[in-house]
Amino acid sequence: MSQAGNNQQYKPKPMLAVGEALDFLLAAARPVQDVETIPTLVANGRVLAADQVSTIDVPGFDNTSMDGYAVRAADCAGGAATLQVSQRIPAGHVGQPLQPGTAARIFTGAFIPAGADAVVMQEQCEVGADGSVTIRHTPAPGEWIRRQGEDITAGKVVLAAGTRLRSQELGLLASVGLAELPVRRRLRVAVFFTGDELTMPGQPLAPGGIYNSNRFTLRALLENLGCDIADFGIVPDSRDATRAVLREAAAANDLIITSGGVSVGEEDHIKPAVEAEGKLNMWQIAVKPGKPLAFGEVGQAFFLGLPGNPVSSFVTFLLFVRPFLLRLQGVAGAGAPRGFAMRADFDWKGDRRNEFLRVRINDEGGLALFPNQSSGVLTSTVWGDGLVDNPPGQAIAAGDTVRFIPFNELLN
Repeated sequence: MSQAGNNQQYKPKPMLAVGEALDFLLAAARPVQDVETIPTLVANGRVLAADQVSTIDVPGFDNTSMDGYAVRAADCAGGAATLQVSQRIPAGHVGQPLQPGTAARIFTGAFIPAGADAVVMQEQCEVGADGSVTIRHTPAPGEWIRRQGEDITAGKVVLAAGTRLRSQELGLLASVGLAELPVRRRLRVAVFFTGDELTMPGQPLAPGGIYNSNRFTLRALLENLGCDIADFGIVPDSRDATRAVLREAAAANDLIITSGGVSVGEEDHIKPAVEAEGKLNMWQIAVKPGKPLAFGEVGQAFFLGLPGNPVSSFVTFLLFVRPFLLRLQGVAGAGAPRGFAMRADFDWKGDRRNEFLRVRINDEGGLALFPNQSSGVLTSTVWGDGLVDNPPGQAIAAGDTVRFIPFNELLN
């Protein structure tokens, strides 16, 4: 085919805006339906498949939040009451009813005895040699007492279906006694990387070769999201080889992710291979870095083709693949990341595409720009704290307010 014919075949179409592309992806996502029950202890990173309801109150009884003395507040109204210590109540034990004019030595988490209505911390007490304690404080009723059910009441939904479980959610579920949880199965994701120039670390570089950094970046990103990964490695720059791997990957996975080969050069085989084996629903986004992002389907699997430049691959994963994956996992409300208004301490001329600039927070509370914003400079992703979301055609002057997306909104 002549060069003119090749250009005709790939006649440019208007590029989608970032928001339009993300909306398109999220609307197409079909969450996995398979559910399994697993121990709460190993559910980190999984997604709840059903609402979780507490069968108990938390706390389950009135208890003290301090080491000290349980008293009747009325007995300490004078500010320096001396009371006989009638009992000692460690956590996990139930004391006797507290008689007027006495105090109970009590420890954090212990059951408040009947009759007591306040706890005085031990730092405000003076212990006598005769077994008494002098309270040098006037407590208010309820002081330092955690009331039954003040955190959770029985019958309350503690976490809704679609919640992605982190350490704090697991602790909450354990606090209401849930030993097992229904979760959606892990997402199965196939990955492969195209380019005859790619070499694995540990192997000698041939002339013109580069190390395959994207394989390490993308695998780690997928592992952080709790995916089961089928890694098909480096695929030669051949349409037949690309089609064969696409067919194999589609047979057993929910999603196929590739890196490289999604542009329009003669050695870019991903786009025509996907069109031959399935269909391409979206291609090219008005984003920098990362314009050649492809989305489609091969068999029953979704397909996402990322650019080969390492920063482009990293940024497009964070902006588009991550929310799409979360939606496939059944995470409720998965979508665009939160951004925060911050001061730019740099000048930038802008671009016709929506740019995502690598920046970090400086000691003055503003944002410093990495000096080289090339899509091949991976050091910018390590140096930076996040991205500035700069709209198309927008110049930035030092002192302007910009939208900052921290990496901790994109990498967890």
